[in-house]
Amino acid sequence: MQSDVQFWKIYLDTCCLSRLFDPPTQERIIQEAEAIDRILTYCFSGHWYWISSKAVADEVAQTPDVEKRAQIKILLDLAHQLVSVGTSEISRGLELESLGFKEQDALHLACAESGEVDLFLTTDDGLLRRAQRYHAQLYIRVENPEIWLQEAVESGHLKDE
Repeated sequence: MQSDVQFWKIYLDTCCLSRLFDPPTQERIIQEAEAIDRILTYCFSGHWYWISSKAVADEVAQTPDVEKRAQIKILLDLAHQLVSVGTSEISRGLELESLGFKEQDALHLACAESGEVDLFLTTDDGLLRRAQRYHAQLYIRVENPEIWLQEAVESGHLKDE
């Protein structure tokens, strides 16, 4: 029931989308992939709003694994909104780079901020650590999908089926 779930505008970075197609060789990979799948299910059912960006599409286009690239592109076509990369996103990305974020991560964060997302999800530990360190300089919340989803269930913001 839609009223049981808080409405979220969510940005999934390329690491999240790739995680869905990673070989399930470790428990962490399996758990994160399941969480991302569940998050996308909520997006596709209209409970949440999935915002992506041209930065994600460009990064996906560089994925060397042809099959993985094709599968992620199919998913990207289902995003509710695609944020363009313009001068404001590039400028904000440069600001974030000055804090030590990698160029591509900074651009993803800038696009997510432009899309006014509630939540930026990533499986990249380095990005998560840096975002935690500089959370006061970010306009969005950055979390690991599996950890965030578990917290949402435990806090009652999401019904566990």
